[in-house]
Amino acid sequence: MPTKTAATRREEAREAYDAFLAACPTRKLLDRISDKWVSLVLVALADGPRRYNDIARAIAGVSQKMLTQTLRSLERDGLVVRTVTPAVPVRVDYDLTPLGRTLLPVMRSIKVWAEAHIEEVESARAEYDSQQG
Repeated sequence: MPTKTAATRREEAREAYDAFLAACPTRKLLDRISDKWVSLVLVALADGPRRYNDIARAIAGVSQKMLTQTLRSLERDGLVVRTVTPAVPVRVDYDLTPLGRTLLPVMRSIKVWAEAHIEEVESARAEYDSQQG
């Protein structure tokens, strides 16, 4: 039986990813990118690097704790890069990585879809709720 190279084993594992399986690591990634704060942060960074306070102002309602956690998780996943520039005070900018930019069209589309169809969804919710009560 021939021995498989590490690259071959990685490729076979990649082909075997199936988010419908509980143990598949893509489940955690789907959980992360489906978070509302993640999608809003990614879209907020679409036009280039922004400072923390600029991001916070752009996303109404996000707490400091949640924004910090979201930025850290995106940095850990390789979707956002944090750049510290020595100055007084220190300047910290956040920007999308090339990998993060590949996710941007999907996130923008979801945001645009939600904005375009919220009235229909709210109407469906009201109809459903009236039939339940």
